[in-house]
Amino acid sequence: MLKNKISFFLLFVFASQLLLAQKPEKPNAVEIYNQIQKLNFLGTVLYIAAHPDDENTRLISYLANKNKARTGYLSLTRGDGGQNLIGPQLRELLGVIRTQELIEARKIDGGEQFFSRANDFGFSKNPNETLEIWDKQKVLSDVVWAIRKFQPDVIINRFDHRSPGTTHGHHTASAILSVESFNLANNATAFPEQLKYLQPWQPKRQFFNTSWWFYGTQEKFDAADKIRLTTIKTGTYYANLGKSNQEIAALSRSSHQSQGFGSTGSRGEDVDYLELLNGDSLKDKENIFEGIDTSWNRVAGGKAIGELITQIAAKYNFADPSASIPDLAKAYTMIQALKEEHWKNIKTSDIKKIISSCAGLYLEAASTTQEASPGSSIRIKLEAINRSTVPMKLVNITTLPNQKTTIFNKTLQNNALENINLDIQIPDNSSYTQPYWLKDKGTVGMYVVNDQQNIGIPDIIRDIKVQFTLDINGVEIPFERTVIYKYNDNVKGEMYNFLDIVPEVTTGIINKVVFFNANNSKAIRVKVKAGKDKVAGDLKLDLPPNWIVTPASIGFSFEKKDMEQIVSFEVTPPKTNAEVTAKAIATVNNNNLDKEQIIIDYPHITKQQILKSAEAKFIKLDLKIIDQKIGYIMGAGDEVPESLVQMGYQVTILTPEDITAEKIKPLDVIITGIRAYNVLPNLQAKQQILFDFIKEGKTMIVQYNTPEGASTANIAPYPLTISRDRVTEENAEVRFLAPNHPILNYPNKITAKDFEGWTQEQGLYYPNTFDSAFTPIISSNDKGESPKNGALLVAPYGKGFYIYTGLSLFRELPEGVSGAYRLLSNMISIQKSATNLNK
Repeated sequence: MLKNKISFFLLFVFASQLLLAQKPEKPNAVEIYNQIQKLNFLGTVLYIAAHPDDENTRLISYLANKNKARTGYLSLTRGDGGQNLIGPQLRELLGVIRTQELIEARKIDGGEQFFSRANDFGFSKNPNETLEIWDKQKVLSDVVWAIRKFQPDVIINRFDHRSPGTTHGHHTASAILSVESFNLANNATAFPEQLKYLQPWQPKRQFFNTSWWFYGTQEKFDAADKIRLTTIKTGTYYANLGKSNQEIAALSRSSHQSQGFGSTGSRGEDVDYLELLNGDSLKDKENIFEGIDTSWNRVAGGKAIGELITQIAAKYNFADPSASIPDLAKAYTMIQALKEEHWKNIKTSDIKKIISSCAGLYLEAASTTQEASPGSSIRIKLEAINRSTVPMKLVNITTLPNQKTTIFNKTLQNNALENINLDIQIPDNSSYTQPYWLKDKGTVGMYVVNDQQNIGIPDIIRDIKVQFTLDINGVEIPFERTVIYKYNDNVKGEMYNFLDIVPEVTTGIINKVVFFNANNSKAIRVKVKAGKDKVAGDLKLDLPPNWIVTPASIGFSFEKKDMEQIVSFEVTPPKTNAEVTAKAIATVNNNNLDKEQIIIDYPHITKQQILKSAEAKFIKLDLKIIDQKIGYIMGAGDEVPESLVQMGYQVTILTPEDITAEKIKPLDVIITGIRAYNVLPNLQAKQQILFDFIKEGKTMIVQYNTPEGASTANIAPYPLTISRDRVTEENAEVRFLAPNHPILNYPNKITAKDFEGWTQEQGLYYPNTFDSAFTPIISSNDKGESPKNGALLVAPYGKGFYIYTGLSLFRELPEGVSGAYRLLSNMISIQKSATNLNK
């Protein structure tokens, strides 16, 4: 029931959004013309920062759309350490979401997206810590690889490499690595293993994209001397698109939905400032490409191509883009004759898209199933239609990766649809579909990617494709299409996903953390799902010998793919306290399959399949709880309610509309989720009801909120000011300021041991000033910093208690950190503990 309520809440959030992420591009005549113009510009810019949402979308959009430059964004991390405003996914699952949001953002602003192997391990206060946890040499290697592969003429850093300690350590570290890579990328002795695939490359210039933020205030920045700065007037209006550059940038920025970065577009003059760090100085302070040949003349044999493309653009017929196809086909042939591979490959890809768009050419390879397992056969429905009068023939179709070619030599008549059915055999050795950077277990700071050529690729690598070879105006051109799956939704219409390769069977333990408070056994539910038709086997729970599992195995048999079953094992823990990892293993034809399928499916991004080890943490622990009825107000998305249920509490999910004196009267405790006051504007109107709830002898627990954007300044019944104080070192020493306080003693005795094994960070956004009514419970700090005493504050109010905590319980509970469970139990029991300890 709890999960259904959470699912309904999230569904409500997305009800008004359209699923556009997977649909094929269908550019109009203006967009095609812009692509032709871009075909004639051979300049490249690489923007470098640390996280998704760090990038300056105004500048990326301007460079891509006004300058027509090939513009890339290298985000060193995938944003795994942030918070999630749209759902419960955190850590690597959040990284998957934010990766897709960046990909969608680049589709809007015209840029390209890249990543390093760095893992966003959470907030870092200085770059030295960041580079130590990341493994500096590996991330530096990735930056050099990106530069050598992308070959930027200009590099722009979002952050200042000279200002450690003034911003997130990841931010400064990204700039430090970029500056170090500027000359290193052209050094053949640096990371020579890369030269098997690439050549050294020397960018011409490097800038720091400064702004008022780095000066502290807009007033200080306005007053600063900018004579040495390059100015980029990014307030362009694109008349043929009907949008300002800022409006495009805002749409791109708004792709970061999990971070709550919806942005309103602006219009009118706007300026971005760049400070030159490396390379030749500029005479023209508004032209970052000064002295750089951005024409086809930079490529041997390219001059004639540039001249032809100039003619194509000049003669372009907006009413009939297909009139450009004969010359475009000629330009395509000329590009194929080039010896220089870098621009040849880039412009080949670009001109094929333009030719296809000009012809209204629609090529699609759609599977009749969304999932298939290695070794299986699937039916592919092919669609080919030429919506122009240009002579065109479908020569052949080749399925990949098995390289099976079928000859057709079929003329594609104007607007005459060709439907073809093909059966494809999925190779036995096909890799499962999943984010390649999650395939192998990484470290706290780094993902593992063993194939050098995959490093930096933004998306899931999909191998099942179809190549259509067409003869267009006498020129043979191959067009590659990734196999997709589409279906009709009665409400939303045509829906697209990709074909996913899945294991024959996937498993999953329903509860990822299971507590055993006594020696009594528990029923452990395990889901098993078929990835293909007619599959049978045995399922077992793998645990150490002193954990008793009954029965030893359970047989399963499925007639149809996608069938699933939930079975139960009886598990008896050992007598002593223990923490172990349980694994659900399915055995099919002597093969052990131990992957859990996780699907991330939000309307604004492409549906994602993640395969993780089918594991759960089993904890034999002396965890005492007092029976309490809890109301939980979901905030920015977390899994705390599931953890509360696992502890044994009754939990009711509340929305602000549910908060009435009558509805909450049966509850004993109300807990607000993380950032609830930041994301629920209606919550402010319910404050008096909540405060009255406390007065009547109940408890309210408020988890962290950020100081910016709270719906009310009075989140507590007494004055309390939230700051940006945090303790990022999860193993930082914890000192008890009130060791005799009930919250540390009942029903569980809390000791320093309860703060061992915490993950990512100890806590964040602690209050730094608070009323004397509050009792600070603990004190902690990162190395070299002053004590932070606002992590856990308790105040009596009327007959009840108000508790504010910045401790990162939302991270610790899903990870099964036992001390976090014990402390939360005591918070929930504060009303009872005060009574019992005062007897």
